This record gives sequence, C-alpha cells and structure tokens, in this order.
Amino acid sequence: MSGSNGTDESPHEHDDARTENVGSTAESAREAESAPTERFEAVDPHREVTESQAGSATDQKADVEAPQPEAAEAQEASGAAEPRVDEPKTEDLAAPQAAAENAEQAAPTNPEQVAPTGADESPTENVHPSEAPTAVIPVVAPGNRAPGDGSSAATDRLVRSQGEQNPAQPGPEQLEAPVPPTSTAMPSAAHPPQGDQPTQQMQAGPPPQGPPPVTPPPTGGPGGSGGDGDEPGRSGSNLPRRTIALVVGGVVALLAVFYVADLALSSGKVPRGVTVAGVEIGGMSLDAAEAELTEQLSPRLDMPVDVTAGDTQGQIVPSEAGIGIDWPATLDQVGSQPLNPFTRLASFFGNDEVGVVSTRDEVALSAAIEKAAAAAAHEPREGNIVFEDGTPVPVTPQPGQQLDVAVAGDVFAERWPYGDVSLPVESVDVTVTREGLDRALAEVAVPAVAQDLVVRGLDGAVGVLPRDAVGAVLSFVPDGSGGLEPQYNTEAAIGILAPQLAPSETEPKDARIVLDGGRPTIVPSETGEMVDWPVTLEKLPDLLKEEGDRSTDAVYKKAEPELTTEGAEKLGIEEVVSEFTTSGFEYASGVNIRLAAQEINGAIVKPGDTFSFNDYTGPRGAAQGYIESGIIESGRPGKAVGGGISQLATTLYNATYFAGMEDVEHTEHSYYISRYPAAREATIYDGAIDLKFRNPFDTGVLIQTIGTSSDITVRIWGTKTVDVQSVTGNRTNFTSPNTITLPAGSACIPSSGAQGFTVTDTRIVTDARTGAQISNATRTVRYDPVPIVKCISPEPEPSDEPSGGGDDATSGGADSEDAPASAPESPAAEAPAAGGTEEE
Repeated sequence: MSGSNGTDESPHEHDDARTENVGSTAESAREAESAPTERFEAVDPHREVTESQAGSATDQKADVEAPQPEAAEAQEASGAAEPRVDEPKTEDLAAPQAAAENAEQAAPTNPEQVAPTGADESPTENVHPSEAPTAVIPVVAPGNRAPGDGSSAATDRLVRSQGEQNPAQPGPEQLEAPVPPTSTAMPSAAHPPQGDQPTQQMQAGPPPQGPPPVTPPPTGGPGGSGGDGDEPGRSGSNLPRRTIALVVGGVVALLAVFYVADLALSSGKVPRGVTVAGVEIGGMSLDAAEAELTEQLSPRLDMPVDVTAGDTQGQIVPSEAGIGIDWPATLDQVGSQPLNPFTRLASFFGNDEVGVVSTRDEVALSAAIEKAAAAAAHEPREGNIVFEDGTPVPVTPQPGQQLDVAVAGDVFAERWPYGDVSLPVESVDVTVTREGLDRALAEVAVPAVAQDLVVRGLDGAVGVLPRDAVGAVLSFVPDGSGGLEPQYNTEAAIGILAPQLAPSETEPKDARIVLDGGRPTIVPSETGEMVDWPVTLEKLPDLLKEEGDRSTDAVYKKAEPELTTEGAEKLGIEEVVSEFTTSGFEYASGVNIRLAAQEINGAIVKPGDTFSFNDYTGPRGAAQGYIESGIIESGRPGKAVGGGISQLATTLYNATYFAGMEDVEHTEHSYYISRYPAAREATIYDGAIDLKFRNPFDTGVLIQTIGTSSDITVRIWGTKTVDVQSVTGNRTNFTSPNTITLPAGSACIPSSGAQGFTVTDTRIVTDARTGAQISNATRTVRYDPVPIVKCISPEPEPSDEPSGGGDDATSGGADSEDAPASAPESPAAEAPAAGGTEEE
C-alpha cells in the first residue's frame, strides 16, 4: 500500500507496504505472530499521484471480492512470512515526530485515492518489485502488545480501513468512524529520515502523537493474497479464469457438435462450394451433380468459343475440334467430404473450381488450332520510313507473333468450358526501336526532301532530281543496333537524270561490216562521250543533306564501242561460207518472212556466241507490221498474225547447218511440208519455239538475208574452215491420216491429207584444208500424217481438192500440215506439244 504523499521529500514518501510470502493457512498466521518485524518496500518518491490513484482503485476492487477478516489475517501473516530481519542502521533508530505528522497530514482522506501496494502499482511503473528499495519496521505480535502500544492503534485503524474498503462484508470495526488510510511505513522517532537512502529499518518506539493512517493490505496481484485460498504469488482471483474456461469449453463443445452434425448431414454429397466450369454443384448428391453438369455443360460443346491469340481473335466450336467431356474423370476430381474442420469452415465463404476433364481427338484438335495459328501468326514489322508524295512517313515497328500448336491445344482443351480462351503466343521481336526510327527521320529523311537536286551537264543541259522523287532513290534498312541505315539507289537516280542529260552525250558507234559491191567492208567505230554517273553521284548522300544549294556538275568520260574497228578486222569475215534458199510461200507469208529477214540481216555472231532467232527479231505482232498468215494449230491448218515465219527459220537453219555452226535448239514441224528438206527443217513460234545456234570457230560470222516475192535466201559470211555434207535416209514406218470433219466457214481449211513417215539425216563435217572428218551425227525425225479435213456445208463442195502435203496444200498456197505432235526418235529432236501452235 502506498504511504502518504508528503511534500517534505523524506525517504518515506510514497513507500509501499509490500508483503512477501503471504500464507493463507492458520499455521502461517501463527508464524506471523512470532515474527518480530515486517518488511515493506519503498516506493519511488517521484511517482505521480495518478499512478497511486489507479493502483488504489485496483486494490479496492480486489478487496470487494475477498472477505474482510481473511484479508486482515493475510495482512498479519504477511509480516510473519518474512524470515529475515534487516539490520537497522544507526540513523534509522530515531525517526522524528515531525515526519509522522507530515505523513498524516499529507495522506488523502478519500479511500479511492489511496496508493496501491507494490503488487498493485500501475503497469506503467518501470521499476520491478524485486529491485525497488525497501524499508523494514518492527511489528509487535498481537498477543504480546501492551495496552496503549502504538502498533495496536495502528492495527485497529487498519482493520477499520479494510472494513470501509469492503462495505459488502461489514465487520464490527466498521461501526466506528472511518479513519483515512495512511502508510504503514511509519518513521521511528529515534531515527530521522535520511536524504536518498533507499532502505529504511525502523524499530518500535514510543507511539507517535495521533494515529497514523493505515492502507489496506493487497488482495490481489503479484505477491499478494488472492483472498480465495490462492497460493502465494498467484495474481488475481480464480473466478474469472474459471468463467473463461467454462465459456471456452462450451464454445469448443458447440463447435464439435456442429462439426459432427455437418459431417453427418453432408455425407455422400459433393463438398460444399464446389463448381465445375462455373456450375455450382456443392451439396448435391453425385447423381444430381452429374445430371446438372450434363444439362449445363453438354450444350457448350456445340457453341462457338471465343479464342484470342495475341492481337488476333477467332472462334472454335469444341465439338468440331474433337473435344468431348470425360464425365467419370470430371466427377472423380470433385473429391469427397473434407475432414479438416478449417477446410469445412472455409467452404461457407468461397467456391472451389475443379474444372472439366476433356476428351480430345488429336487430329481434329490440331487441325482447328493450326487454322487459328495461321490466322494469328504474322511476321514482325520492322520500323521503316517510306515516302508518300515526297513526304517521309514513319512506319512504327511492330513485333511479330507465332502460336505453339501443341501448347495451344492443351490450353484450349482445358479452358473451352468457360467460353473464352486466350491461347499463348510467342512474340517475335523487332530490331528497330522507336528512338532509332525518329533519329533516321529527323537526320536523314526529312532533310533529303527539303529541296530538289540539280546536276549540270555540257552545253547547258540540266538534270533535276525532284524532291518528290527522292523516295525512289532513298530507302532504309535496319542497322542491327536499333536504328535505320540509309540506302541510296544510284541506278534509280540515273534513270531519272540520264534522259535529261542525254542531249549532252555522244553515243559510241560499233564498227559495222557492210556488203558493198559483193564484198564485206568495215565501217569504222566511233568513240562516244557519256556521263560517268557512278562518279557524278558518289556524293549523293551528302548532296541530299545540304541545306543550301543542292547542285553538282556532271562528270563525263570516253565511251568505247562494243565492236571497235580493230575488233571487226579480227573477226575474219571475208567470204561466203554457206548459202540456202527456199521458195513457194504465198503473199501473206512473204510479207512476214521479209520483215523478219530484215531484222536478222547484218547480224554478227562473234566466236563462241549463241544466236537466238526470237531474241534477235523481238515480238512479231501487228504493231511491228506483221499480218495474218498460215500456221499449224491444234493438229490442223490455221491462221494467225506472223504466220509463215517458219520458212525463214528453215532457211536460216540450213544455212548455219552447212556453215558448220553448232545446233543448240531447233524443232521440226509436226508433219512434213514438201518444200522443205526432210529431217532438215525448223518451225518457230514467238515466245514458245526458238531456233538457236552457236559459233564454234575462232572467227566471226555475218548473216545476210535476201528476200524476193517468191523466195528467201540466207548467206553466212566468215572464214571457211570446214566442209559439210548431208545424207538423207529412206522414208520408213508410214502411217495413214485421220479424217477431221468441221463446219464450213473461214475457220475450216479443207485438206486431202498425206501419210506420215520416219526419216533420218546425217551431217558429216570435214576439215576444208585437209579433208579430215571432224564429226558425223545422225538425226531421226518422225512426221505425223497430214489429216484429211472436210468442211461440211449446205453449199456444194469445191470441185478442185487441194493435194495433200504439197506447196498448194492449203487455200492460198499456205502450208497447212499439222497433227498432234509426237517426239522424234532421236533424243536431240523436239516436236511441238500436242494441241500446240507452230508457224509454217
């Protein structure tokens, strides 16, 4: 119990009367009577009043709970329980009377303001009771007190104060007037208080003037008596603990009953809170759950499922993708009732989604996913800069993506019941960053189109590269470091500038060999002067960045001809080495033959070069002056623009045949035409059938053509080094013609037909100087029969039928032999494909 709150700062201010080792039995009380002294702990003199008040309130509450007589006995036993008495110091033997009076005056008159004992001090006190300073005073046993002893008066007052603090248990002492409680730590008159001495020992002496206030002994807390038979040192009363134990036990028992009842009621049912693809089946029987799932989920197999793959979207119908539901496996993963009470409790507040177990047709599923993968996959789009109407436009880089079909199939098979599936995609990164794109745009593209580029040529000629045409010259490619590297197309720039500067250039002229007076004459070549465009445009990147004048001078260089005068002289074109003539064509064919002959007239084939008839003449259509004439089409005679050229091809082939040229490519007619030598003729068709030969000699050759209204002649000029002999074999393996009936009209050309046969040709090449044989090659050709064509009409048929296979075989004298082509027996020979077209 706290002492009086005096203001004289004596060592006894705020002393606590703390009992130690308080016994609760009668034996403890008897031992207390024989104890000469009682020990009290001193209270920190600086403790605030509020803490004392709080402790006092706690003491009063404990006093109400404990019977008053037992508390008094416990108080007396408390002193008897101390087995050791500290030796009093000399200064402690004489306590001044003034200290006792001051302590009595300073004691509070309100019982609620009495400071608590050391056991009931405020929990905010930092000093542990075992470490607090103590004071020991002698206490006279009740049986040995003399009448008038001061300690007896103090004891009476103590009993009365306990009665006041415990009105629920009145005693005889409560009939007396209440006495304010004061500290039992009374200073002795023989020992005056010392300054900061922590421990005081006081012996009994003459009673002080006036009874000092006594504070009730502690009834609870650490080191105090519980008042209900508690053991020493146990805090508080057992009544709240028993109540709490009963409440907790009741709650546990109630929860156990609830757990057992819930487990019994849910036995054999689906665990609470279970959902399958969003369908709630918790608490249902397995049969009811299966019926509910079948009703809810089966229709979803035929409903389109939205599928998202990166930045693409689509739909897949699960049943069409080979997806089904494995009902036994789905119900198996629902599980049984959980035994864990916490799991069962959590099931009241949430759901447990277990999903659907799907069956799958791997072939159908892969096909559906591959279709989605094809739609989702796209290549990355690198950042770039394009030009639109002379304005540079940035192309933002965009990563590509691709779909893993195997992984996507697993995801779809798992997630389809939820109606929306996101398939995993792999991103394909781009190399160009936005920063690199912006840098190329600002530093290269925008300056390039700021103004036109001017190239100045000779004689005042000027070439201009307009700013809106820069896009044809400037482009960009990734540089591998996140940026764009400019690329300059000088060929495109030359294509724009060269025509503008062409008037300032002098084209070189090749040497020519002309036949003047029947002899070849060389016309000297001429050197030209042309713009050296690579040199002129080597500063193009810098020119397109110039902020000021963007102009430069064209650089010219000498241009040598392909065939110089010296080169023409070395060709050795001095004499006619071979010549061949054909005749018998009609007017339209003659027109076409002479036009083509003019194209190839004067052509020079250098040593080792290959000549192509179609390449040299170019297109042979109406725009070039060719007209309609006879052809062979779909196995029978017909007409088309440019027809009849095959006669020129046959004439050229024979001229090069006897000149010793190497046969590279030629094709015979599908059926024989009598004006041509058998097995030594050629057909031609623009873009399909060509005639090619190669010059195998060290000297060049010149082609000369001479055309008249009735025949065509081809001469090969060069240096004669070989002689050529042709040997034609006998005709064998004759075949009869078929008869074709067609409606009368311009499309039908009647023919009496002719037999087909097989024939061979052998070419023998010998050295012109020595006569030694150089080569001997045989070619076998099989000709199809000329079909018999009958034109049916209501008009009488013509009286004079055309003879089969002759020059007059077709109307107007045109060759009209044709039939489905057949390959010659010789591997070197080629015939036109069946149903094809060939010129006569």
